[in-house]
Formats: sequence, structure tokens, C-alpha cells
Amino acid sequence: MIQASNAVPPPPRWHRALGFLGITAHFGVGYFYLVAGLVTPAPWHVVFLLVWVVLLIVGVWLMRRHPLRVLLVPVLALGLLVGGVSLGGSLLGWTA
Repeated sequence: MIQASNAVPPPPRWHRALGFLGITAHFGVGYFYLVAGLVTPAPWHVVFLLVWVVLLIVGVWLMRRHPLRVLLVPVLALGLLVGGVSLGGSLLGWTA
């Protein structure tokens, strides 16, 4: 009896290229996460940096399975940062 292979074909090269662009953009957003330390208290800054690292791990994981979805990771990261800093400024009184 011959079994069918469950191997998934690799994604096209342009999918992977856009995935690498998404990872590169995530590192660009990482700069804003570092600069957010000027506005946020130290414990909250560590939380933001941990969120960035978790999203980097998610991006690398997505790179293997769905490279085009990696483009959403930096958008999500920037949205979480802006929303979190805005919320902290309005509710917790964070100022520069």
C-alpha cells in the first residue's frame, strides 16, 4: 500500500520575500518600542518590549507556514504600542 505524502509544498519565493519584508518592518517598529521608554515607566516599558519579542516569535513562526501573514505583525505591533501608550497616558497619567 502506498501512502500519500502530507508534505506541504514550499511557498513561492515572492511570498517569502514579502515575509522577510514584514520581519524587517517589525525590527523598524522595534525602534519605536525602544523609544517608548521615554514616555512609559520602566515596568511598563519591559512589558511592551516583551510584547514586541512575542510578536517577533509569532512572525518567525508565521514565516514558515504563511509568509504573507507576516506583513500583519508589524501593523499589529505598532497598533498595540500606540494604543497602549495612549491608554497609559489617559488613564495612568504617563507624560514625557
